[in-house]
Amino acid sequence: MLAKETASAFDDKDWLFEIKWDGYRAISEIKDGKVLLYSRNGNSFINDYPLVVRELKKIKHDAVLDGEIVILNEQGKSDFQKLQHYEDNTQYPICYYVFDLLSLNGNDTSELSLIERKELLKKLLPKNIVIKYSEHISGKGKDFFEAAKKNDLEGIMAKKAQSLYHPGARTGDWLKIKHHKSQEVIIAGFTEPTGSRKYFGALVLAMPGGGKLKYVGHTGSGFTDNDLKEIYEMLKPLIQKKSPFDEVVKTNARVTWIKPILVAEIKFTELTTENKMRHPIFLRLRDDKRVKEINMAPIKKATPPKQQPLAEEKPNEAIRAFGKIKVNTTNLNKTYFPDEAVTKGMVIDYYQQVADYILPYLKDRPQSLKRNPNGILDKGFFHKDAGDEAPEWVKSIEIYSESAKKEIDYIICNDRQTLAYLNNLGCIELNPWNSRTKWLDKPDYLIIDIDPSEKNTFEQVIATALAFKTILDKAGADCYCKTSGATGLHIFLPMDKKYLYEQVKDFAHFLCMMVNEQLPKFTSLERSLQKRGNNKIYLDYLQNRRGQTIASAYSLRPHPGATVSMPLLWKEVKPGLTPSAFTIYKALPRINKMGDIFSGVLGKGIDIKKCLEKLS
Repeated sequence: MLAKETASAFDDKDWLFEIKWDGYRAISEIKDGKVLLYSRNGNSFINDYPLVVRELKKIKHDAVLDGEIVILNEQGKSDFQKLQHYEDNTQYPICYYVFDLLSLNGNDTSELSLIERKELLKKLLPKNIVIKYSEHISGKGKDFFEAAKKNDLEGIMAKKAQSLYHPGARTGDWLKIKHHKSQEVIIAGFTEPTGSRKYFGALVLAMPGGGKLKYVGHTGSGFTDNDLKEIYEMLKPLIQKKSPFDEVVKTNARVTWIKPILVAEIKFTELTTENKMRHPIFLRLRDDKRVKEINMAPIKKATPPKQQPLAEEKPNEAIRAFGKIKVNTTNLNKTYFPDEAVTKGMVIDYYQQVADYILPYLKDRPQSLKRNPNGILDKGFFHKDAGDEAPEWVKSIEIYSESAKKEIDYIICNDRQTLAYLNNLGCIELNPWNSRTKWLDKPDYLIIDIDPSEKNTFEQVIATALAFKTILDKAGADCYCKTSGATGLHIFLPMDKKYLYEQVKDFAHFLCMMVNEQLPKFTSLERSLQKRGNNKIYLDYLQNRRGQTIASAYSLRPHPGATVSMPLLWKEVKPGLTPSAFTIYKALPRINKMGDIFSGVLGKGIDIKKCLEKLS
């Protein structure tokens, strides 16, 4: 849950006031003595802050906590810069200040009031020098803010005592009131250093507005020598020739432009009438913030709730009943595909309507959750280990991951209610394993991903697919084709659990080599785009490894167009075919008319040995 910003502190008996901690926002999940710790973007903190993880394991109950990880400096104040370089500052105390409780012993607490959640939280947390309860006062926000200013703290948080917890929502129920005027901005470029300074002179700063970037100033203040070096190393790979601004930006030195993906927090005295920052000073990089989250805060005018109540953003909700099981779906009017006017509610409805067709390809398969809770303009994140926060009725399986060196609790989507639950999490697409839980090492099918580069035409993609079809017909192997939902095609061969992943991968590799021999001008087995060039199609046989996932048949894809990964008849794979023809609006009439033309991939498996004999 996120907070709006307001300019002035206020008194109100119905509100609680907390310290605004200067650290990393972190969710922790504790279940059966195991701990997950991750940022608001889903990035794991497990390896970054092992001391916090160790102390969380001492909590005796299963719980999901929300709080802030901070380092306390010599003055006992939270110090973000020391936290960013924690490996060099382990002599300072690290704390996880917990201010909210989202689940307790498997029970969702987000529908309880904040004051009820905090009462439970205080009883839950043991006395601990690392895991600390974030205290609050009631009603007296003005005095509390003055105390925060006197101690030169970041500011305070104001929260309605009766507020519910709305994940991902920025509502008027939570407000942040800053001591110093600061703003997250986008770094658009840097100027040359002058005098004795090394690396760069100033950072050129931008804010989004009207679908473009707006210049808001530049700053050369606030950097240490280490900052200059570290930031420059991050800027170098992002250098580009073209300015990201439509307007002409005037600076005192020549500017080197960069791809605008880095976020910094800037302190300043005021905004000019042109919305430029006066006296900007660099505070820190914000690697926990995405560019899409950056908005200009309402810092010019005070809007305390008593004089001018903030509009509360109550999410559009619907409770869907599946027998005795009820799934609360939220934020249904949130836009997921802006150009297509597709909302979250429409995505949930699509999957319920197509459930009978898609569930056979999800049943008993571990799911790698690709979550886009803010729609396609946010790149989203993978969240494999999501079973801990799921309701009791959601099935899951723990599988040891060699790459992560831990057990991952994968969700299994076998029914409509789980489908609705996953869609409500922001899963626009669904990514199942190739194998099922009883035969994890033996896939049900082989996959070849025909993945074009930037300069390939879709006609070349079609020619590649037909080359595979010719070879597989000669081999006597049944094969099926579907659009990827993006720019490529997927070819599936039924395996029916006859072979291990390694054997299936080797056969796929062999088929890809044969097609590459036939079409060397525009296909390649080289995975690296840099090595193969941007004019060759990648023949991806590595999808046939244990734990690999690919978008399911009938799955939506989080791409412009609201396209669907659609099964095709081979007679449709011909010049003129375009993936953009299969969208959320057009998919259901086609599916209802044609039925499931992809079901053969779950049928009788091919005989690899016989196929090789025929091809020899």
